[in-house]
Order: sequence, then C-alpha cells, then structure tokens
Amino acid sequence: MKPAKIAVPDFVSNSYFPAIAAIELGCFAKHGLDMKHELIFPNYKAFEALRDDKIEFVTGPAHAVLPAFPKWRGVKLIAALAQGMYWLLVMRADLPVQPGDINCVKGRTIGAAPLVDQGLKRMLIESGIDLERDDVRIVGVPDADAPGVSFGIAAAQALAAGRLDGFWANAMGAENAVRQGVGRVILDVRRGLGPAFAFHYTMPVLVTSDRVIARDEGMVADAIRAVVDAQCALKADINLATRVGRAVFPPAEAELIAVTVERDLPYYDATISEAAFAGVNRFASAIGLPCGNAPFEDVVALQFRDLWKITT
Repeated sequence: MKPAKIAVPDFVSNSYFPAIAAIELGCFAKHGLDMKHELIFPNYKAFEALRDDKIEFVTGPAHAVLPAFPKWRGVKLIAALAQGMYWLLVMRADLPVQPGDINCVKGRTIGAAPLVDQGLKRMLIESGIDLERDDVRIVGVPDADAPGVSFGIAAAQALAAGRLDGFWANAMGAENAVRQGVGRVILDVRRGLGPAFAFHYTMPVLVTSDRVIARDEGMVADAIRAVVDAQCALKADINLATRVGRAVFPPAEAELIAVTVERDLPYYDATISEAAFAGVNRFASAIGLPCGNAPFEDVVALQFRDLWKITT
C-alpha cells in the first residue's frame, strides 16, 4: 500500500464528501493507496501545503488554487468531486425573506469563509448590489478557525446565537440551521434559487501538483479511480453516506449527511469541462486572482480524462 495524504478544508460537510467516503469505504485501499485525510482551513492553506510538498492531494474550490499556484503554474486539476458552485445563502428564519430574493442581504451581516466569500460578493455585484451603498457586511464566522471545527457547523451555531443575519456555506451548515429552525435557504444556484450565471464560478475539485504527477503518475490515476468509485457507490446506495458519517462525523451531522449528499448526487460527475474551467477563470479574473491566460489543457490533467467516467 502506498501512503498518501489528502487535505480537506471543511471536513464535516457534503462539499468534499466523495473523497472522505473514498477513504472510509475502502476505495483508495482497493487501488493500493493508504490514504489519510487532514483538515486544513481555510482552503488556501490546504493548497499551500500542496505547493510546499507536505501533502499529495487537495479537495477544494477550483478558484482557491490560485493564491498558492499563480497562473495555475505547477498544479493540475485532476477530477471534479461535483459540478457547479456548491455554497448556499442561509438567512435567519425570522426575517421576512422569500427564497430566491438576492436583495435580502441589504443592510445585513453575512458570515463566509475566506475566498469562499468571493463567490457571494461577485454574485451580488453582478446582480447590481453595491456592497458599500447597500450596507452588506460580509464577515468571518466566529470560532470557525478553532482546531477541528467545521466551517458550516460554526456558521449555523453563529446564526442560532444571533451573531449573524445569514451565512454563505455548504449544505451541511444549511441543513443544520434549517433543522434547528433558525435559518432558511434563500440562494442555491445549483437548484435555481439565484442567478444562473453564477453556476460556473467554481466547483469542488481534486487537485495535485506537477511534482506529484512526475513522481508517481500511477498513484494519481489510482486516486482518481478511488474518488470516482465513491461517487458511483453513493449514487447506487445513499445509505453508504450514513455509514461513512457515523464512522467519522459527530452524531448529529452523521444523521444529516445522507440528506445533503442525496441532493448533490445529480452533480456527481468527475468531468472537468472546458466550459467549467472557462467559468472559473472568468470568475477568478473578476475577483483579482492571478489566473493568467493558461489554456485548459495546461491546467486540467487530460491524460486522466478516461478515468472520469463512472463504470463500476
């Protein structure tokens, strides 16, 4: 078994679940990899660990690669964990707000993680909202950087405590807030709540470095196979999500993970398309990240594209 390590910037969540499930369901082991996960928050620090050769793989939002790898140099996107921007806007349940109403943020304080917040900011700007004029305060989430804390869970707790008017986070955080009766989902561009143009801002991806590929291309291929196997297994039996959750998550979140993952299953496709990459680049350029003009084939590891298809 080859030892390897994968960084996850938010562990108790659905965002990067196929990689977590691939460990717990034995998919990596099936392909000869002794894969361990490490929680590294915020997401850009996970990519810094990859840049510094401290780990072999990262799961994270595609645009968050760029601070550590300017102009995409030295890095490869090797598979998608799912398609589309995967964060939701949750607002306090007591606010008179209707789902899909993007103007609900005016005069409000919204919690979001570093770089994750850029998806919300850009979507608001492109929708005609001026953050300063309209008094939209997008801030960090209290206690989200505490050791071992999952961002989405911290966001739901902050909302329940009245420390935020809303938060922009993954579906696990959203589900926690909804189940507690303290929040409602207002924007979810994957499912038609909010502007469709934001769908390709980013996507959850599996990433490695050029150095890792040069050292062991076969290991990289096996890691992709393992993640695709996990996507396939979850599509075939959603109860496996609960099994994984009970093994690695706190009890409450373990019982919610199948609900959140089941909603994501239509987006479980490991393909990284030219359209998706172009969307990420446009978004990255708009928010000032150093994306350069790298062509699709220089950033996406197309030698592995045959492995993206679910076949088992």
